Amino acid sequence: MSLADLLDELEAAKDPEKAGPMEAYMRYQFPFLGIAGPERNALYKKYFPEAKKTKIIGWDFVDTCWEKEPREYQYVGANYLKAMQSYLTESDLPKLERLVVTKSWWDTVDILDRVVGSLVYDKPKLGEIILPWSLSDNIWLRRVAIDHQLLRKEKTDVHLMKKILLNNLDQTEFFINKAISWALRDYSKTNPDWVARFIEKIRKAWLNSVSRKLASTFSIIEKRIHDLKKVARLCYNRLYLKNFKEK
Repeated sequence: MSLADLLDELEAAKDPEKAGPMEAYMRYQFPFLGIAGPERNALYKKYFPEAKKTKIIGWDFVDTCWEKEPREYQYVGANYLKAMQSYLTESDLPKLERLVVTKSWWDTVDILDRVVGSLVYDKPKLGEIILPWSLSDNIWLRRVAIDHQLLRKEKTDVHLMKKILLNNLDQTEFFINKAISWALRDYSKTNPDWVARFIEKIRKAWLNSVSRKLASTFSIIEKRIHDLKKVARLCYNRLYLKNFKEK
């Protein structure tokens, strides 16, 4: 019983009638076989315990899952990595990064962020790599950076989390702002005072920023009004001189 057999079973279980609604739910980002979560989970329970005995991650298997078109294959690959996350090494982080930015959507990314989080927890030095992800042009790398510490509770690296959150507060992207909400809500269960203080500081900083922008805007408006008055006076003087000469 091999992982290749798992993929064969997955293909054999396809249900076109279920595929349509699943594709619609995911906004037609990917084609589906039509295999729901409970059926997929049954396959995971059947095959993954045997795979874990090897203590070696089969990256060729993961790559095969990512190369196939139906979305269920990426679910298999991501959940396989989640089952095998204890055997990840530092050299696997670039491979995980590649998966995050390939065929990306919240469904697989939110599995991979737990996998990345497990690796960074075991290898804290990797936080130095995750921090630049929070400034990436790719929104999914940002999302993983923000949420990779979910459920850490007292073991959360608060210093790293704060830096990552501050790097993303000016974003308008829904999936990034949603990730920030999750991170703060999750940590508030452990340290509500820290979250409250953080939010209050951000609120004050935002108000100060708005005040400065408004002051700058009013200054520009006043200057333009002043310029318009000068133009109006000039026009009036010219009109007055013209009328005077005609008389």
